Amino acid sequence: MMSRAVSHVERHYSDRIGWLRAAVLGANDGIVSTASLVVGIAAANTAQSGVLLAGVSGLVAGAMSMAAGEYVSVSSQADTERADLDRERRELEVSGESEHEELAAIYVKRGLSDEVAQQVASQLMAHDALAAHARDELGLSEIHQAKPIQAAIASSATFSVGAAFPLIFVLLSPSGWVIPAVSVGSLLCLAFLGGLSARVGGANVTVGIARVTFLGALAMAITTAVGTVFGPIA
Repeated sequence: MMSRAVSHVERHYSDRIGWLRAAVLGANDGIVSTASLVVGIAAANTAQSGVLLAGVSGLVAGAMSMAAGEYVSVSSQADTERADLDRERRELEVSGESEHEELAAIYVKRGLSDEVAQQVASQLMAHDALAAHARDELGLSEIHQAKPIQAAIASSATFSVGAAFPLIFVLLSPSGWVIPAVSVGSLLCLAFLGGLSARVGGANVTVGIARVTFLGALAMAITTAVGTVFGPIA
């Protein structure tokens, strides 16, 4: 019985939340923004070569923007986490007993008796006081730890992959069929992405597909209208 318990390893959906969020955001944004840009430019009666050039420019600019934005955002989160840990470390050095009582009070609120909570707090703080407070007081853990470089690379790479699909549809579409080809192809890609991300994250697949395809279709419809209205003016 003991060996079976030791060898049992559980895998949780939350283990994937860090990379999954960045990957889904990057790929989804790559498809939606590039497809919307392409159909908007095409709706203005632009030549297919011009549509392709606009799409490639959008891919490069978007990938760089995603990398920079994600890095800055996650770096700010990491800075906040480090500041909280530094403050907690100082408090443990100055008032360890108060921190012990604070940790025990947290366990009491979670349902432990005062005696058991005191014992748990003592044992955890003896093992690693900072880790115990980081996890149970601050809500920080390795699973949700901010990783700026990883997030930036994942967002940029997945954006580029997502943005490549509308460009492929532009290349493959017959003359005059850019808008329907890009729209239908991109919506199918979004549906696949929404279903896949929901499946990997343990969410409802139908809801994931419906949500991402509706928003993608709305974005492309708006940019098509903009290109149609303002194209002749330009």
